Amino acid sequence: MAQAQEPVTISIRAKAGQRDLIDQAADRLGRSRSDFMLEAACRRAENVLLDQTYFALDTKSFAAFQAMLDQPPPPTDRLRRTLKAPAPWESATAEVADPAHATGQGVK
Repeated sequence: MAQAQEPVTISIRAKAGQRDLIDQAADRLGRSRSDFMLEAACRRAENVLLDQTYFALDTKSFAAFQAMLDQPPPPTDRLRRTLKAPAPWESATAEVADPAHATGQGVK
């Protein structure tokens, strides 16, 4: 992920029907086309990257892993705090989705 937080322009081509659909949805949410598209694209990108995580285990380790999943430890205060904390990508998405951070450059 890029370190710089300066806005950059992303240009894409779309069919008129696609643009109209995006505009209609963005309008319903009171968002600009750019904000709507960035939020949707970032959410999808996060899901793709999270779904692509791969790890390999030998048979014995996999059995141990399955056993841990089947019998998780009881919740603790530390676990509850961790589950309530925003994920690292949520703060980046919030900045993109925040209209105050939008520059209006690029599309609409």
